[in-house]
Amino acid sequence: MSIIDPVNKSKVPQEWINKSNISRDELEEGIMSGMLVVLSDGSILKRGYTTGTTATVAAKAAVLSLKKEIDHVSVPTPVGLRAHMDVKAKDGHAVAVKLKNDHESDITRGLEFVARAVESDKVTITAGEGIGIVTRGGLQSKKGYPAINPRPMQQIMEAVAEAVEEIGIKGASVEISLPRGAEIAKQTLNSRIGVEGGISILGTTGFVEPWNDHLGEMKSDLIRDAAKVVLTTGRIGIRYSTMLFPDYTVVLAGSRISEFMESATGKVAICGLPGLVLKWGDPDMLKDSGFATVSEMIEVEPQGEHIRRAFEKTVEKGKGARIVVVDRDGTVLMDSGEQE
Repeated sequence: MSIIDPVNKSKVPQEWINKSNISRDELEEGIMSGMLVVLSDGSILKRGYTTGTTATVAAKAAVLSLKKEIDHVSVPTPVGLRAHMDVKAKDGHAVAVKLKNDHESDITRGLEFVARAVESDKVTITAGEGIGIVTRGGLQSKKGYPAINPRPMQQIMEAVAEAVEEIGIKGASVEISLPRGAEIAKQTLNSRIGVEGGISILGTTGFVEPWNDHLGEMKSDLIRDAAKVVLTTGRIGIRYSTMLFPDYTVVLAGSRISEFMESATGKVAICGLPGLVLKWGDPDMLKDSGFATVSEMIEVEPQGEHIRRAFEKTVEKGKGARIVVVDRDGTVLMDSGEQE
């Protein structure tokens, strides 16, 4: 009997579980908590928590510590699971450290998130040092505002509301900051996409998906054996690919679409957000366009020449794969249709 991964909703076959070298109880607990991912050879990778979840932990702990010292908290995540983390919090000041995970390029692992809370008449969240400011349109956060995406902001608000109710106060004002955020941001693409002065607070599920070369090998085997496969680019892509292609095997390819296409032996579709799919098809689509991001381009001129040309190049690069571009609400923006 297979287990359903509660984060990405995929089936974990029994044969994969049987190959694991840890106890079944420990493995099932890890999977159902969202923290462990099983590969087809039975090996295990660790998920971590996103910047959004870590900020949420710090914020809730800061509020709880207005009444007593706190060393561990539980917070909600967007997929309905609870995240549990150790934290240091006292007198309205909290420090949470982003957990280590098995995503090899996650540069925010080990980063300290600081939250300061004071009692107030209502719940308010503000951003301090180390959280970037959005300077251009087209991103999920509005121009001129801190780079805290809507989903993690909702997560933070819900957790702070829990803390306010738990300690019996009317509200709290919480400031979240990252002392090393500006330094870490220099290693990201934030300044190129229009986020200045720090990192972004992100996370659509609350969990960081693991990635290493071994996982890539496992996915290549899965793709090779699939009669129909969708290569998708991220968590949102997985969600809508599953809806749009119910009889296909859906594989998170990220930036490795070209590599994984070589493994495919059956019918292939490529589905995801425009900023990932179209940039794969036309890496230079933003050159001399005046736009900082594909999202900004889509927002300003959705039917423009740059978009049309990039989609044509993507279809060509797909070599017969069906190309489907969706927005964050699941609306199909572009679809090349079934290929002969």
